[in-house]
Amino acid sequence: MGPVNGGHGRQGGQVSPGRVAIVLGAIAAMLASLVGHLLQFGLGKVALAAIGLGLLVAISPRLLVHAAGAWHQRSREHALAGVQGRHHAFAGVTLNIEQGATHCWIGGDGFQSVLRTRDRDDVLAARLSGYTRRDERGRLLLRVDAVVRHLAERPDRMDPTVVRFRTYLEREVLYPDAQRRARR
Repeated sequence: MGPVNGGHGRQGGQVSPGRVAIVLGAIAAMLASLVGHLLQFGLGKVALAAIGLGLLVAISPRLLVHAAGAWHQRSREHALAGVQGRHHAFAGVTLNIEQGATHCWIGGDGFQSVLRTRDRDDVLAARLSGYTRRDERGRLLLRVDAVVRHLAERPDRMDPTVVRFRTYLEREVLYPDAQRRARR
């Protein structure tokens, strides 16, 4: 197979070293001409300024690209710091999983959506008495280890959705959380 992208052998907008050398040579020639004319008229300080400006122009694209890339990476890390590594979804339902100091918690609304139940929060809290709390917005949170135990004891515990959900919580939430705590 031959080269892609019109046969030039370049990929993804990369510029060949030969083209870079030609552009930099042209800039150097223009700068040398400008400096020669300035020195001819006795403007040494202006010539030095032109040399500095020329160097800045020759170097700045690479510096600007590097600085912009670093800024983009830092801003992305800062923007995603609150959710990075904590996205959980099961069967198309986004789950709110919070990792506390000693336990993991799952949002009651996500739990209800996965199991397709419509119990009120107080009913769900009564079923998992002692294993619930409210977040700063007043939403019900359930301890994940208690939810897994509850799913294993339900009358419909062998329902394929219940089995997959329990397995998901064990593998994707409880086990990684236990590993993270063990590394501390």
